[in-house]
Amino acid sequence: MFAGARPFPSAPPSLARGGTRPSRATPGNAPLLRAAAMAAAGLGVFFVLILLLLPPPPLRAEEPAAEPADTHDAAQARARSVPAPVTDVAKLCVCDLLVAQCDINCCCDPDCNAEDFSLFTTCSVPVVTGDSQLCSQKAAVYSLDVEANPPERIFKLIDQVNPSIFCIHATNYKQAMYLKSPEIPTPENFDQLLDKFGGATFSAEPDSWNLDTDAQNPPDANETYRYEYGVPVQTEDAFLRLPSPVVSSWCSDVNPAGFLVNQATKCIRSVSVEKCDSIQALSMLFYINSSILAVPKSSQMVNITVQSIVVQSQNGMRTLLNSSDVLRLPMVLDGLCINAVLGVNYHITHTDTGEIIEAAAAFVLGAISKEAFSIEQSFEISFTQENTQPVPLSGNPGYVVGLPVRAGFWPQGSGIIQSSNKHSQLTILQSTSTQDCLAAQGARAPVLFGYNMISGCKLRITAAMKCQPLAQTLLDVLKGQSFPEYVASFGNSQAQDVLDWVPITQLHISEQSSCQIPVSLGIEVKWTKYGSLVNPQARIVNVTATITTTTLKQLPSGRERIIPITSSVVFTDISSPAEPGYKAWPTINIKLPFDFFYPFV
Repeated sequence: MFAGARPFPSAPPSLARGGTRPSRATPGNAPLLRAAAMAAAGLGVFFVLILLLLPPPPLRAEEPAAEPADTHDAAQARARSVPAPVTDVAKLCVCDLLVAQCDINCCCDPDCNAEDFSLFTTCSVPVVTGDSQLCSQKAAVYSLDVEANPPERIFKLIDQVNPSIFCIHATNYKQAMYLKSPEIPTPENFDQLLDKFGGATFSAEPDSWNLDTDAQNPPDANETYRYEYGVPVQTEDAFLRLPSPVVSSWCSDVNPAGFLVNQATKCIRSVSVEKCDSIQALSMLFYINSSILAVPKSSQMVNITVQSIVVQSQNGMRTLLNSSDVLRLPMVLDGLCINAVLGVNYHITHTDTGEIIEAAAAFVLGAISKEAFSIEQSFEISFTQENTQPVPLSGNPGYVVGLPVRAGFWPQGSGIIQSSNKHSQLTILQSTSTQDCLAAQGARAPVLFGYNMISGCKLRITAAMKCQPLAQTLLDVLKGQSFPEYVASFGNSQAQDVLDWVPITQLHISEQSSCQIPVSLGIEVKWTKYGSLVNPQARIVNVTATITTTTLKQLPSGRERIIPITSSVVFTDISSPAEPGYKAWPTINIKLPFDFFYPFV
């Protein structure tokens, strides 16, 4: 009998042949019975083997396998059911800080017992939830029943529903719930890992960066695309690369240049003079050989032109070449690698609709000696909209010491209007060698942030000079042709943000007389340190311009008088000194039994 086969039950005595009890085997017929039994067993085994070897009948296509009746209903029930929670909020406790000890007023601390809860005054964390972005989740609610004697902790597990329509129904991406274990080197994958991670830098380019423009741009595609802020600038083969340091200071060539994202990077490149002509990153072609797509997923190309070439000598002196039409490729000459790229400056011009119309690159080439095993390369990219002038900045966001103070005018119904020359927005009188105020009327010096300055000239007054024309002339000498009305509070304040500009308060100090002429202009700029103490930013909070006048007395005929005229700028730091702050000592509310001090009280 085969293992696992179920034996047939023997027939009862009442069903024996002839209705009589079968005769008992005798010693004479026992061999015959055993032989018959063995023959029957062998025949049964034969038929069983035939049944096992026969193939099952094929199912007809029009008769599918029967499906349980409740499968469809069960599937709908599973679709409507809330997904199983990933985190058990009943076991979460953010206020459990002490190990194997009860934390005061921490109602979810598993180390606390009923006696500890009776001494609590409140629950520091009343509600414990998981991810707040889930559509539905469990929430553990803790509270105290202060009316009970002694007070007791109340725990409830409720269903919390997120009212937002943008919520997560189920967190089914399991790879995001844990850190992926790094691949362990083995004799089989060692060479593969060495090729991938053996260099100074390594990275993996996503498949989406390898753009197939033919597949993504069918002939019947009529959808309009445009670049948006931060989108990688696409080229015919992949994207515009802006080398930058990633993990270490070594250059990585897989950093994409984002649209409208001005960047400036510096990194170190490993070089070899003998192989400098074969290192792509040292050649100008590596940075201009790929055309830029005018808009994403289009066939219109914009070639990168060479704007200028500057050659840097080994002592740091730079020379601008007159012609930039001829490419200078790296080569070995007298033991030096010449025409190696030391810096690239991209300038992208775009329209207001997000289309790139022009791209240019300015190169800095230099020589590398045999002793150098690495060089420092610098890369920069900037974006400018067509038919617009770039707004000069004096910091980002706070002012930088030594840069001009930004100023302008505010006509009603528009933003701040500034001069395109950042050195002529807020100025004072510039001293000249002749010291003649009337001759130095057009000479101005920019007001630089953080620099206290004073300048002046001498005015020769005669009896023939009239008071009012002379006063207006001196006022133009002190304030210039157009004295601004507002000053930017930050170095990068935008012209459209009028509230980010500080008005200039103008004061006049004069005497009581019939003829007054201005003799000095004093500008006081009050600024403060704004932001974090680690990296404070300079912010202008008040600007005051004070005009001081004096009385002009009538001179006798033929007499002259010399009056000094001065201009000054003073920067005053009004920042409050930083003081260390300390948290208040914790208040421990302890409830003691009424007979705690017995028998002393």
